Parts: sequence; C-alpha cells; structure tokens
Amino acid sequence: MVDAALIWEWIIKSLILIIFLTVGFMYVTVYERRFLARIQSRIGPNRAGPFGLLQPAADGLKLIFKEELVPANADKFLFNLAPIITVIPALIVLAVIPWGESMMIFGRQVNLFISDINVAVVYILAVTSISVYGITLAGWSSNNKYALLGGLRATAQMISYELALGLSFMGPVVLAGSLSMMDIVQAQQGSLWYVVLQPAAFLIYFFASIAEINRAPFDMPEAEQELTAGYHAEYSGMKFALFFMAEYIKMVAISVIGATLFFGGFDGPFVDQYPWLGPLYLLAKVVIYLGVLIWVRATWPRIRYDRLMQLGWKIMFPIALLNVIITAVVVVLIY
Repeated sequence: MVDAALIWEWIIKSLILIIFLTVGFMYVTVYERRFLARIQSRIGPNRAGPFGLLQPAADGLKLIFKEELVPANADKFLFNLAPIITVIPALIVLAVIPWGESMMIFGRQVNLFISDINVAVVYILAVTSISVYGITLAGWSSNNKYALLGGLRATAQMISYELALGLSFMGPVVLAGSLSMMDIVQAQQGSLWYVVLQPAAFLIYFFASIAEINRAPFDMPEAEQELTAGYHAEYSGMKFALFFMAEYIKMVAISVIGATLFFGGFDGPFVDQYPWLGPLYLLAKVVIYLGVLIWVRATWPRIRYDRLMQLGWKIMFPIALLNVIITAVVVVLIY
C-alpha cells in the first residue's frame, strides 16, 4: 500500500510545479518584452500595474473575452484538441527535474522533485516529441493552406533537430553514467560543470532546443510575412492563448533542462548545509538562460528554410554524433 501522506506529497508538488509554470510563463512574457525594449531602446509595458507587472493579467482578460472563431470547413474535434495536445507535454516534462536535495518540511523528509526515474532523459525526449502532433493537427484541421504549410514546416523542423537534440543529451549521460537527472546533477557537484567538459554538446542543445520550440531565429513555422502566422493562423481567443502559453512554458522547460544538464542544476555554494538554496540557485540559472534566449531573438535574423535544414542535418547532427563517440572513447580510456 502506498502511504496516503506520500500521495498527498506528490499531489502538492505537482500543483506547485503546474502553478510555477503557468504563473511563470506569464512573467516570462513581461521579462521578454522589457528586455527586448531595453535592447531596442524602447520602454516596454509599463502601464498595467507597477512596472507593467499586471500586463499578463490584462492580456489574459483580453483573450478570455475575445470571440473564438472556428472555420466552417475545419475538423472541429481536432481543431479544438490541437492546442491541448500542444500545452500538456510542456506542463509534464519537468516532472523528472530535481529542484534540490531532500529537506525537512513540517517534520517530514521531503524530496525536492516529483519523480527521480532512472530513464529521466528518455522521458524528456519522449514527452517533448508529443507536442509536434498538436502543431501538425492545428495546421491540418484548420483547412487553411497557410496553416497546413506551417504545420508541415514544424514537423520537418522538429524531426530534423530532435536527432541532434537527443545526441546532445548523451554527453552528460555518458559522463554521469546514468539517465537519471538527479545523478547527472550529483555528478557535477564538487567538479566542473558539464558546460566546460561538453561545450559542443551544450551549443548543440542550445540551438536545437530553440528550433524545437520554434523560437527566433528558427521560427519558420510561424513566419508571419510568408504564412500569415502559420499553423495557428485560424485560432483566436483562448485557443490561441494555449499555443502562446505552450511556447513560453517550453522556454522555461528548456532553460530548466539546460541548467540541469550543463550548469549543475541546483548545485551551488552551501547547498549541502542549506538545501533550500537549491531551488534558488536553479531559478537564478533559469532566469539567466531565459535572458540569453531573449537576447538571441532580439539580435539574430530568421534564417532561410533550406539553410535551417542544412544546419540541422549537415552540421549539428554530425558534430553531435562525433561528440558522443569522442566522449565515450575518453570515458572508456580514463575509467
């Protein structure tokens, strides 16, 4: 029998993670808009609430009351289902990420993670692969040629970059000797972070993950000057908000995963004496990582689609494969 207290612990930690992602995505939009404004010598949102902090609430209310339109010839079931399929993987992918070591809370030893499974890396790759179905179905079910082209672009792009992305995970996995994210973090404690030992794997992860979430400069599936917003061209109201929400939650997710794989996760000074510092260290690393993602969007132009495919297949995939081979050989020779 599973302890009832343990079940409640899982429920509470799951709710904390979902609330963190759903509230965090709102303020990632403010962070992005203010950071972009600073880079481009603008002011950014500053009207709704102090320092513009209530701008996400104002945008959310606007979208809630917007009329939701469904094209007459759309497949209505898939049209309504596609945003849900897109957002759910973004919410559950971080279930295997450790926020810190275990600590005493109200007299109970609580692990600062929902689940530490021994195939966490495989879980992350499997869950992130699901979201391509939502984008593809959104484009196809809309009965709009521009939306369909956006969905097909997204499918080709995600499949192409998932290969390099999966191989970029293998460097830390080989060095740690485990697929568990907790083991990967612990392997970096007291030693060099894997961004130093695996710089090629980190760069491939960084760019491949941007392509996976269709962010600039890899935002070809929603290139508005060509496809009138691409796969979500026919969406409005809260259905459009779900696509928007999924994109920013995925930004948070790839930042958390990247910080865990290559920057020690919750590792930091005095974290062994004060476990509550672990989540704060991880949050600080995620904020910096998000800042770099925003900086890339502000400064790099969108690349041509053929060059995007060449980058994935002819450059990133071979380098990622070569990095795995070299890492495996070095580990075998040393250990």
